[in-house]
Amino acid sequence: MTDTTRILLADDHVLVRRGVRLILDNEPDLAVVAEAGDGAEAVELAQAEELDLAILDIAMPRLTGLQAARQLTRLQPDLRILILTMYDNEQYLFEALKSGASGYVLKSVADRDLVEACRAAMRGEPFLYPGAVTSLIRSYLDRAGQGEAVPERAITDREEEILKLVAEGHSSKEIADLLVISIKTVERHRSNLMAKLGMKDRLELTRYAIRAGLIEP
Repeated sequence: MTDTTRILLADDHVLVRRGVRLILDNEPDLAVVAEAGDGAEAVELAQAEELDLAILDIAMPRLTGLQAARQLTRLQPDLRILILTMYDNEQYLFEALKSGASGYVLKSVADRDLVEACRAAMRGEPFLYPGAVTSLIRSYLDRAGQGEAVPERAITDREEEILKLVAEGHSSKEIADLLVISIKTVERHRSNLMAKLGMKDRLELTRYAIRAGLIEP
């Protein structure tokens, strides 16, 4: 490739961003031109900068990488997206692919896989680590054998946003201000969440959010 790929790197850990940037900027065809510390900032920067590729961590404040990927896929369908994560987890893998990501790379092998994943994404090709391919094949064979489709997510994107903010300790008023909606709407979504998930208080919602990778324990 002769053109330089302009990259947005989003991770809430400065040291991780620094290390990943060293890997990428060492390549003549790759350049990190913007950095974000959370998913919401990543979405804002992606709309303000001229970018080719966004590399997103999963567990970040405000918006997770998966939430940000869904928004970016809707807002900027030409932007390629990679998920760079510590989670070797089938659920996150499937959510990443459903959100529009071109690839799923583990941080533990970023020095080996990330550069090739970037180039594959820019060629319009998917990139998955070997264990992820095995998971996809196993899941496909299981579903085909049972005649089942991939199950839909239990909660909506908006409910997921509110769940994350509740779990982070924000009040209904703070959530309403952050999402530019009414307190009444926040409370309605919160009630729907508890009903759908069979939970009765903030503590149970927070535990669910941790298991779902929306916040870190």
